[in-house]
Amino acid sequence: MNPLLKPCLLILLPLLLLVACINPQSDGEDKELTLLYWQAPSLPFPYLAAGYKDRDAGAITLEPLAKFDPEGQLVPALAEAIPTVENGGVSPDFMSITWRLHDDLKWSDGSPLTTRDVAFTWQYCAHPETGCLNSGAFADIAAVEVVDELTVQIIFTEPKAFPYTAFVGAGSPVISQAQFADCVGPAANDCTEQSSNPLGSGPYRIVQFTPSEQAAYERNPHYRGETPYFDRVILKGGGDAATAARAVLVTGDADFAWNLQLEPQQLADMEASGMGTVASAFASTVERILVNQTNPDPALGANRSEYLDGDNPHPFLTFTPIPQAMSLAIDRVALSEQLYGFAGRPTCNLIAGPPRYVSTANDECLTQNLAAANQLLDDNGVDDTDGDGIREYNGIPLRVTYQTTANAVREETQSLIQDWWRQIGIETELVQHDASVFFGGDPVADGGATYRRFFADVQMYATGPGIEPQSHLRGQLCTEIMTPENNWATENNVRACNPQYDQLFAQLAQTTDNAQRETLVKRLNDILVQNYYQIPLVSRGVVSAHSKTLLGVRLNDWDSELWNIAQWRR
Repeated sequence: MNPLLKPCLLILLPLLLLVACINPQSDGEDKELTLLYWQAPSLPFPYLAAGYKDRDAGAITLEPLAKFDPEGQLVPALAEAIPTVENGGVSPDFMSITWRLHDDLKWSDGSPLTTRDVAFTWQYCAHPETGCLNSGAFADIAAVEVVDELTVQIIFTEPKAFPYTAFVGAGSPVISQAQFADCVGPAANDCTEQSSNPLGSGPYRIVQFTPSEQAAYERNPHYRGETPYFDRVILKGGGDAATAARAVLVTGDADFAWNLQLEPQQLADMEASGMGTVASAFASTVERILVNQTNPDPALGANRSEYLDGDNPHPFLTFTPIPQAMSLAIDRVALSEQLYGFAGRPTCNLIAGPPRYVSTANDECLTQNLAAANQLLDDNGVDDTDGDGIREYNGIPLRVTYQTTANAVREETQSLIQDWWRQIGIETELVQHDASVFFGGDPVADGGATYRRFFADVQMYATGPGIEPQSHLRGQLCTEIMTPENNWATENNVRACNPQYDQLFAQLAQTTDNAQRETLVKRLNDILVQNYYQIPLVSRGVVSAHSKTLLGVRLNDWDSELWNIAQWRR
């Protein structure tokens, strides 16, 4: 060594050590991202778990061919580009779409990700006995053909004016054929290890999952993009929305808190502490009351809340004037302003976005009308004959059980609606369930607490159609009624069968003209609303919070809120 360098090194070494000590984000320090999901994921695998919490837990590692950004625009993920008619990726007759993958994609174990995995994912979810909860995304697909290692063609059974459903968005990711090859059909229920620890291609890979508690991820060394910032991601479940919000906005103990259904003033007070920021985004999510069209009487045993080919109707909620009066009694403006603030808008529609699909035929519900509700019941002979304050229909008192998940906003919503319904002669029992069981529980073991079995007269939760409503509307067909035969894994939760609806949907599925499609979507929405199968309440924006030191967050209600977690950093 040059003797002149020794004094320089002796001077520089302490300086380097000092810089390392005062720079907490130096490369030598592990960087950890903490996400709080108070509705804890039950499974990080959206094909077998229905909740947005489960979809998000999977989205950290699983990827689709394309995603939706916060403006509802398609952006490529595993695919090189978005196929269109103009670039030749969508056939002029809308009967096929061809995707091309990025070169040299790998799963998180280093094995190749190819179009064979794409085709397998369709086979997995299309099998009727797999119990795939997003099977609607794969409807009307005749075949998924591997053209070569990087090119895959999806062939439809009928023209698809919007062909971006299968493999698009966090609810429809590509899964590994090597990992899930033995998990198709009935075997899916025995593949807990695979569905709890799926191989992914995203920025982080899952290393540990405890149902309803926690998921841990590490940086994926095989990720195709820029090296993700964080070494580890910890998704913690449990607790409640207020505790999660406080951890981000007040104490700074976490980086991100999801789905903060809290009163607006409570969030504003926490945000004033200066540690974090409350963020919201709107798309098409609607908080709604679902009206059971079947009889939930426990005395029916195995036939409780079962459709039975239409031979098990609800004793009074299928008489339209009763749920119509229940809808008239609700003050949607009060719900939005008092409970949701900037994150809620009153709505009379189940399809609340995009704007071109929104009906104006139901807007009278925006004004609460208790007098009209009472008059409607009087005019239809639904009277209180014994003076106990509860009306009867065919001698049956109007007593309803109203269930939802346990959180502050939903419980306050229940209380307000309970009082409004009392004012029109309907008695209401309120029930709350743990969200992880309500949305993710076993429909047999947890039958009394899952929305899928619907052991109540009405139940409340939020869902929405995404950017194109056809797939969502398909879920209300007669063939989609939840039954034991399909493991209650389809989408027609209210158990309603309306032949007129099915006929109109068949027209929608065959129509490629955009103006005609918009008209048909509105008519389908109106059938659901005006038959009071579901009672829309509030168009909900997603409300979450993140630390002020966390950069890159772009809240998204068209896809997973973690859609761009690869860009998050400090």
